[in-house]
Order: sequence, then structure tokens, then C-alpha cells
Amino acid sequence: MQSKFVKILFVCLVTQLYSCSASAQQKRQNHYTIEGRTETTNDGVILIGSASSVAFSFTGDSVSIGLKSLTPKNSYVSLELDGNYIGRFKIEAGNEKWIPIPAKDKKSIHHLSVFKATEAANGGVLFIGTTVKQLPKETVKKTKKIEFIGNSITCGMGNDAKEIPCGTGEWYDQHNAYWAYGPIISRKLNVDFQLSSVSGIGMYRNWNDEHNLEPIMPQVYGNLYLDTNTQKPYISNFQPDIISICLGTNDLSDGDGIKPRLPFNEEKYISNYVNFIKMLLDRNLNSQIVLLNSPMVNGDRAVVFEKCLEKVKSHFNADKKHKPILIFKFKPMLPNGCTTHPDIDDHKIMAAQYAPFLKNILDEK
Repeated sequence: MQSKFVKILFVCLVTQLYSCSASAQQKRQNHYTIEGRTETTNDGVILIGSASSVAFSFTGDSVSIGLKSLTPKNSYVSLELDGNYIGRFKIEAGNEKWIPIPAKDKKSIHHLSVFKATEAANGGVLFIGTTVKQLPKETVKKTKKIEFIGNSITCGMGNDAKEIPCGTGEWYDQHNAYWAYGPIISRKLNVDFQLSSVSGIGMYRNWNDEHNLEPIMPQVYGNLYLDTNTQKPYISNFQPDIISICLGTNDLSDGDGIKPRLPFNEEKYISNYVNFIKMLLDRNLNSQIVLLNSPMVNGDRAVVFEKCLEKVKSHFNADKKHKPILIFKFKPMLPNGCTTHPDIDDHKIMAAQYAPFLKNILDEK
């Protein structure tokens, strides 16, 4: 009994809890800036979606953060200290992990951001707390917001093979959502953002599934964990100025080339896309919708893809209640990441193309 009491006391002290009550946990979280698809619990903040994050300010020459993988497999987070990326860290399955982070100037106010590098399908990452007392949350907030909806490209899948080479480890070992095009753009434009993205997913069918066994984006978007669990609905006050949608690469794909694959169905794709946009506009009346092609789709398929996007756009031409639908087209590229995905440099190229387009929209608002 005594050892159990000591353990509980230690946990409270190391994470700077004022008590182990839910009210104290809430008080502490008031110092955090929490963004993206997350869930706040008595144990901490669960990072769910790609690049979901917890950030806080502190003083001193170091800090440690407690994290735990809520899945039997490893997870990854990316850390940013005082605006500088300091690396991607593995959170091994099992016990909680405390990561020490040195800060250069003991007297300065430092700002640490913790981003989930993997995606919702890889399970949650629990942010437990820190070894320092956090400073009050900044009162100045970014005034503009962008939501990026998409597939593995938007997740940042296969973009970071610096530590684990392509073709080795788990399929998500090269994920780094921090360096996906959406977060890169958001940092450049100084806007809040969130990613609602799932690898392999499509608008009416997925990469290797004809919508027989796997859910599609219109089915999972309204659920917090981007899965079929309707008991955890996605309820958010995040009202984006822009909603960017990059879906179609998987609908147009041939899958693995082994499993039977039907020809691309333009009517299903367009119909699902139109209904998906209607749902988004019901949730976000004043958002500007932007439809994206894919830099990974070339040749005749790119022509079909872009024709479908134009038809989706034209469906809303008579809609005077919402902003006109816009289309942005990436330039074709030969990706350098894992499994024909863009690597970090490719994502930077995509971001450089797309950022001015988004900036013009935000400047007009």
C-alpha cells in the first residue's frame, strides 16, 4: 500500500499536478494550446489526427514531456521548440515515455509544440504532461484557419526516411505530418490548421477496395477518430476560413494490381464529392472550398480527374448562399518518398506552389 502511495505522489509531482483530480487536470490544460483532432481526458490530451498538437510556454533551461502510445505498436511525434523543428521521436508501445528537451536560455520564455507525426489510423498518442509549470496560454491567437482534407499525401505518409529507410519497418515508420504540405503552408502563412486525412482513402472507393470492406471519407469525416465509430462524433468550434480537399488519387488508382478493380466511375465520384461538400458547408457556412488535383496523377487520368473537379464545381454555380467553389492544380511531379509518395522536399515544392493561392484568398477575406 505504501509503495502504491509513493508512486501516485511521484506521478503528481513530476507532472506538476496540483492534485490528481479531474479539476486540476482541466486547470493545467488551460495553459495548453490544443489544435487538430484531439480528445481531452482526465489522463491528458489524446492526439488523434495527423499533426494534431499540444503547445505550451515555459521558462528554464530544460523541460521533459510525458507521452504514451495508445496502441500496441509504436507511435511518433515531431517537436518544435521556439519555432525551430528539433526532430521526430519514437514513442514505443507500452509504458509512458518522458522526453527531455534542453533549452538554451534559462531566463527566456520558451514555446514547445508537440505534433503527432502519424495518423488517426495508427492509434492515439497520449500527452500526459510536463516537468515544469506552464506559463499562461498566449492571449494573441492566429486569426485565420485552414482545414486540409485528404489521403496519404495530406498525412505526410512516406515523406521522412532519414532514420528508417523505405521498405523497412512498419508501413507508417516514415510518416511525418509536420512536414506535409498543409502544415508547411500554415507555418508560412501563420495560420491555424488541422488535417482530416486518412491514407488510402477516397471519395467513393479506396486505394485497394471498391467500398466493400473499408469506409470512405464521407463516412468517417464526421467521426472524431476518422473511423466508423459514431459514438465519438467530431464536434469542433474550429471554423476554417478555407477547406482544402485533395481526394481522388485513390479513387483513380489501380490498387495493388492483384485484387480485382472496376473501371473508375465518374458519376459516383462526382455525386459523392458534391454531397460531401454540401455536408461541409452545412457545418461551415462561410468557408471557402478549394478542390485540388494530385501531383501524383498524370496523363489521361489527370485529364479525367480535372474534368470531374470542374463538374463538381459547376454543380454549385447557382449557389448564391456560399462562396464559389475554387480549383487549384498542382504541377505533376515524380515523387521521391516511400511507395510513390512525396518526400519532405517534394512537400515543400507543393507548398510553394499552393501557398500564394491560399494567401490571396485569405487576404481578400
